[in-house]
Amino acid sequence: MEKIFESIIKNSEITMGAFLGCLGAALIIGFILAWLCYFHTDSSKGFFITISILPMIVTMIILLVNGNIGAGVAVAGAFALIRFRSAPGTAKEIAIIFIDMACGLAFGMGYVAYGLFFGILAGVVLLALEKLNLWDKKNKTKQRILKVTMPEDLNYPEVLEDVLSKYTKRYELIKVKTINMGSMFRITYRIELNNSLEEKMFIDDIRLCNGNLEVSCEKYDSERIEL
Repeated sequence: MEKIFESIIKNSEITMGAFLGCLGAALIIGFILAWLCYFHTDSSKGFFITISILPMIVTMIILLVNGNIGAGVAVAGAFALIRFRSAPGTAKEIAIIFIDMACGLAFGMGYVAYGLFFGILAGVVLLALEKLNLWDKKNKTKQRILKVTMPEDLNYPEVLEDVLSKYTKRYELIKVKTINMGSMFRITYRIELNNSLEEKMFIDDIRLCNGNLEVSCEKYDSERIEL
């Protein structure tokens, strides 16, 4: 039983059988995690393809490094550069990328059984946590993202305070941006409404305060918060 979890690379010598075994295992675990993302996350086709081949890429890199310290430092620098050339992702997507890389590292060192075991275990844990109903109640709150356009000559905290206090349980100013060549402000709040049925009255009162300029009240989606 213990021999199953031993490295298939002996004495740092990579045979063709070991090479193909490592890459094959990496491809299998990549497809498993990619299909998990496909069914249980709001991911794109590009993310599916990336998750599928990433373990194989990492495995190939580790097989090529194979104890060479200089090559290892170069690889670490390359991975650091890739981070700054990629778009920010959600916490779940980044976790899956790290799982992929961990599996690829295990396969690259020859520990095929460990890589497969860890990849399947991590996928099962991720799926189990996704199925838990702990966040259902939290996600059904009346939280919104409120964006209000205000003329530059209005003191927006003072003008909006009465309306926000009337219709919301709590509100938080999270962003202020100048628009239209600096002649207007775009103010963004995270709010929690007292009653979602009063949303139209809430927006109408804000329009009275900002001179009928643009107002948007969007659903607060915590799943898409970027790290």
